[in-house]
Amino acid sequence: MRTLENRVVFITGGSRGIGRAIALRCARDGARVAIAAKTSEPHPKLEGTIHTVAAEIDAAGGRALPLQVDVRSEEQIQAAMEKTVETFGGLDILVNNASAISLTPTLETEMKKFDLMFSVNVRGTYACSRAAIPYLKKSANPHILTLSPPLNLSPKWFKNHVAYTMSKYGMSMCTLGMAEELRRDGIAVNSLWPRTAIATAAIEMLLSFAGLEASRTPEIMADAAHAILTRPSREYTGHFALDEEVLAEEGVTDFDKYANKPGTPLLPDFFLD
Repeated sequence: MRTLENRVVFITGGSRGIGRAIALRCARDGARVAIAAKTSEPHPKLEGTIHTVAAEIDAAGGRALPLQVDVRSEEQIQAAMEKTVETFGGLDILVNNASAISLTPTLETEMKKFDLMFSVNVRGTYACSRAAIPYLKKSANPHILTLSPPLNLSPKWFKNHVAYTMSKYGMSMCTLGMAEELRRDGIAVNSLWPRTAIATAAIEMLLSFAGLEASRTPEIMADAAHAILTRPSREYTGHFALDEEVLAEEGVTDFDKYANKPGTPLLPDFFLD
């Protein structure tokens, strides 16, 4: 049984949604989890803060370190990494989960939105990975896992929201390049993406309640992430994995348990033909 017991995991954007689900799955193994996210005080429209998730991690059997971090700030990232290593004695895993989204065409995507997506998605992923690498080199089984899609250059994935697509592919290009760059160091660098829509606050905002019903729960991504993060880092790197495929490789055949509303036809996620 592969486990993350006593492993040190740093998760960005972990105060809700998929990041929270991954944190709790790690916690059930007894992992030590740093939750690095912006939300320290309750949001009027969104559930979850770094402190509520930290309490859930502790209750699930892990050890939590809540850290208020804006991944647009290199200084905050560096301080959070240092605090994590100081608290837990090292770093084994980085999960680049933080992401900003605006599904808008060019004229409706103001430069402020463009800059936000590129600052959080591309720059944040790059900066967090860069800050983590010196610590990951000291780990016995180091992983960087980024929540980003397979690279698909079909124009249909660009035409309706070119800025968002470029920003998500920028995250994926970090995986593509860093996997090869860090292969010799034994640091696994992979991306994970869902086959279907996942029931998160973002989906509810974009697609309304009907979208939630046609989605799977974040737990499918958490279970897939767990499977990847417990694999040998020198043997599994450079992959653009889909949650379904990863779990099928682990012998999972029943995916109905992940349905947000069983029996409802599922919405495919973006970037997958």
